[in-house]
Amino acid sequence: MAETDIRPTNFIRQIIDKDLQAGLHKQIHTRFPPEPNGYLHIGHAKSICLNFGIAQDYQGTCNLRFDDTNPDKEDIDYVNSIKNDVHWLGFEWEGDARYSSNYFDQLHAYATELIEKGLAYVDFSTQEAMREMRGTLTQPGQNSPYRDTTVEQNLVEFKKMTAGEYAEGQCVLRAKIDMTSAFMCMRDPVIYRVKFAHHHQTGDKWCVYPMYDFTHCISDAIEGITHSLCTLEFQDNRRLYDWVIDNIDIQSQPRQYEFSRLNLEYTVLSKRKLIQLVEEDYVHGWDDPRMPTIAGLRRRGYTPDSVREFCKRIGVTKMDNMVEMGMLEACIREDLNENANRAMAVLSPVKVVIENYPADQVEELTAANHPNDEGKGTRSIPFTQEVLIEADDFREQANKKFKRLVLGKEVRLRNAYVIKAERVEKNAEGEVTTIYCSYDPDTLGKDPADGRKVKGVIHWVSASKAVPAEIRLYDRLFTTPNPAAEENFVDCINPDSLIVKNGWVEPSLLDAQINQTVQFERTGYFCKDKDSNESKLVFNRTVGLRDTWAKIGD
Repeated sequence: MAETDIRPTNFIRQIIDKDLQAGLHKQIHTRFPPEPNGYLHIGHAKSICLNFGIAQDYQGTCNLRFDDTNPDKEDIDYVNSIKNDVHWLGFEWEGDARYSSNYFDQLHAYATELIEKGLAYVDFSTQEAMREMRGTLTQPGQNSPYRDTTVEQNLVEFKKMTAGEYAEGQCVLRAKIDMTSAFMCMRDPVIYRVKFAHHHQTGDKWCVYPMYDFTHCISDAIEGITHSLCTLEFQDNRRLYDWVIDNIDIQSQPRQYEFSRLNLEYTVLSKRKLIQLVEEDYVHGWDDPRMPTIAGLRRRGYTPDSVREFCKRIGVTKMDNMVEMGMLEACIREDLNENANRAMAVLSPVKVVIENYPADQVEELTAANHPNDEGKGTRSIPFTQEVLIEADDFREQANKKFKRLVLGKEVRLRNAYVIKAERVEKNAEGEVTTIYCSYDPDTLGKDPADGRKVKGVIHWVSASKAVPAEIRLYDRLFTTPNPAAEENFVDCINPDSLIVKNGWVEPSLLDAQINQTVQFERTGYFCKDKDSNESKLVFNRTVGLRDTWAKIGD
């Protein structure tokens, strides 16, 4: 799937164009600022493609910055996974990865500056009292009894906080803005709190940590970010963003712009919900192929090109909407249809014995790796007297619409001969266990003589030469398009989101690399999983050849 060379346009790019034309900036500088408290998901991919894509198209720069202000929930494993995901998507950040914790000394100095200006105070109110004084959306808040503490006393108390003389929750530092503001975020927000926690970057140096809203805007300013791009839930917080920048002595004046976050059908993108899925074992870790994490998509067989193409197609707007899962699946299906090699695998086998084929003969047949790309070469497939086919590809009786193997009729084995079902053998339950066939030796690579028309083609593997494989059939994790809207989203988990089959694959797949995706002919796209080893092959279904959920919806 070739990505178009046409530069996309959206309201953010239009703003940038106007800013450049007006001479407000000489170079565009963006950033991608994840909190290292979980794995990135497909929604973050949208932000990554936006921020890094703008930097590339405008010959600017983009920073990777970890907003690491809450050490209780952060981990170096998350830091490393985020770096890996950004690289996997094909992007490079400017210089070294940055951390908000790099600026803790400066942030602390700016907090002190606000105190000295009479714009911040230490509040010893309990959390419950602060909630009551905060007011509601329809009722203004009330001033804290500590709001008018002198500058000198607040400086003393903040030093005590910093020195670890107060317990967690005993006091906080609040910005002094407006307790009657219509915007809750402006009602004297907390900007520092006491927290005795080991930090993955600064160790035990600090026992006070800045809040995200205070940290984020200052970090942008320190780094010289020109356009701070975030999702719509931070729209009201822009007022606090601007207030902080306007009230401290800092030269850079970044501006914040909001766009709609990604909402994707049949999944959840709330970090809290994703953590619940992992911690309560509804999935097998952050990189479970059913997860919407970038790690999960990668393990499922999605490619960087397909994810970038998806982000391009959904665009950037201020309008919240629900994106169809079929759009994401179409991107990977188109990519793999063009680029993935073909192979044969049988997931639910039944044995076929070709009675007139030599019992001790092993014939090496040649098959193209891709039907439309000769450059991908060919592979050798062993053909023997006994082969395995899909149980669903045989019926003792069938109407004319059934184009596969029927008792007394012919079908072509893919890349091989035409065979005819002569008789069957069944077990005590009446299930067909063996199909006895004859083959026409004059049909390899050509149609049968005598004007016989064989319309059906089925896939197969050699019964003696095929390789056993665990085939994991992954499907959508939820049964409802918007599980987040349900009272308890885990009640909507699809019980068939993972079905494991013990199948057989052609021997050429022994050479497949981990995460390499192939098309199992007539079945779907599958990738080799990291659980594979010398004694076991494991393949994950990436996506089917068609959108079966669309048929269900119809």
